Amino acid sequence: MSALILPPDITRVTSLKTVGEVLRASGIETAQRDARLLMLAAAGIVHADLLREPRLPLGEEAAERLSGWISQRLERVPVARILGEWEFWSLPFTLAPETLVPRPDSETVVAAALINLGDRRHQSDGLRVLDLGTGTGCLLVALLHELPGATGLGVDLSDEALAVAAINARRNHIGERAQFQRSDWHHHIEGPFDLIVSNPPYIADPVIDTLEPEVRLHDPRLALSGGRDGLDAYRILMQGLPKLLAPDGVAVLEIGSDQSETVAKLARDSGFSLEGPYADFGARPRAYALRLKS
Repeated sequence: MSALILPPDITRVTSLKTVGEVLRASGIETAQRDARLLMLAAAGIVHADLLREPRLPLGEEAAERLSGWISQRLERVPVARILGEWEFWSLPFTLAPETLVPRPDSETVVAAALINLGDRRHQSDGLRVLDLGTGTGCLLVALLHELPGATGLGVDLSDEALAVAAINARRNHIGERAQFQRSDWHHHIEGPFDLIVSNPPYIADPVIDTLEPEVRLHDPRLALSGGRDGLDAYRILMQGLPKLLAPDGVAVLEIGSDQSETVAKLARDSGFSLEGPYADFGARPRAYALRLKS
C-alpha cells in the first residue's frame, strides 16, 4: 500500500477517520484504536483536547509526524514500538527493543499478587519483592507503586532491559526502593523474598514463527522462547523458587492460556500448593499463585 501523506490543514477528526480507514483496509484489527493513539501523540494532545476542538487543523509538523507513523504501522510495527512507550497498571513505561511491550493480560499477575498478600498489602513495610525476568520492570514497578513500604529487586539477563527498567522505576517515582541486577533467573540471587513474580517466556519455539508480525518481528525472541514445549522457564523457576521464598511467601507466575494444567502439574510435583488459575480480561487462565507446602 502506498504511503499516506496527510496535508497540514487536515482536521483532527478527519485525520482520525482517514487513518482509521487506511489501517482497517490493510487488515489491522485495532485500526481505530491505533489511529486515535497515533493521532493524539502526533498532535501532542489528550483525548479531551480532541473532544473540545475536533476541527482544529493538525498543522505541518503533526501531519508529517503522523504520516510517517502510519507508514510504520502499515509495515506492522506495533503502536507501542512507534511511540516508544506504553501504559501498564495506569502507569507509563518506556520501551526498548530488548523488552516486551507490557500487555493488559500481565496485569493479572499484579492483581493476583495483591490478593495473595492479604493484609500485608496494607502493611507493606519491610516486604521484599523479586521480579524474575523483569523486562521493562512493569510488574515490579506496579507492585511497588501499590506497596509503599516494600522494596524490590528486578532481575534480567539483558543489560539493556535492566537499564530501561531502572528508567521506568525512576519515571514512576519508586526508584529509591527498586534495584536491578543481571542474572540468569535465580542464580546468584539471595532471598528470602515475601513476594516473587515472573512473566517468563512461555511460547513453544515452533509456534513463534506463526505469531502475528507485531510479535514475531518486533518482540525480543529471548523473552518469547519457552523451548520445545514452552515450559523450559517454568522448570527452572520450580528449582529456584524454594530457596528464594520466605516461609510464608508467595510466588505469582504468568502462564500461557493453554498451560494451566501443565504448569499446575509442574508446580505440584515440585512441592508447591497452588491458588488459581487467575483469569485475564478475556477470561483465559493467566496466572497461578504458588506457596511452599508446610
